[in-house]
Amino acid sequence: MQIELSDREFRRLLDLVYVGNWIMNSARGDDRILEYDELESKIFSYCMKNKMVSLFEVVDGEVVPSARFAEGGIHEAIMDYEDTVFYEILAEELARRDMDFAPINQENMEELNERIDEYIEEFEENGVNNLSVDK
Repeated sequence: MQIELSDREFRRLLDLVYVGNWIMNSARGDDRILEYDELESKIFSYCMKNKMVSLFEVVDGEVVPSARFAEGGIHEAIMDYEDTVFYEILAEELARRDMDFAPINQENMEELNERIDEYIEEFEENGVNNLSVDK
């Protein structure tokens, strides 16, 4: 297979590959999916041919994203995504709890969405500052 990419497109592909591998493997500890690590290494190895030497390092004979790449803003994008997902899941779980975890159907979908929107608005204004856990 041959894919033609501009330098800009290739640079964006590096971001996508890194983020994809991060999602697939970052929480797995020692149980990483090696095929994703290997594919990331393969894609980043093309940095050598494209004169993007600052974006990769060779560690123990394996091409990996460089510290400069990882510290260049990609983790801020990952953190933004994680925050959004966290608040959306939390809002839905709280809304469903408020509705006694009733099965969602056409009759109560609008109520669920209204409750979710209220929680999202609260989180946008105050983060988790107003949350408490009763024991």
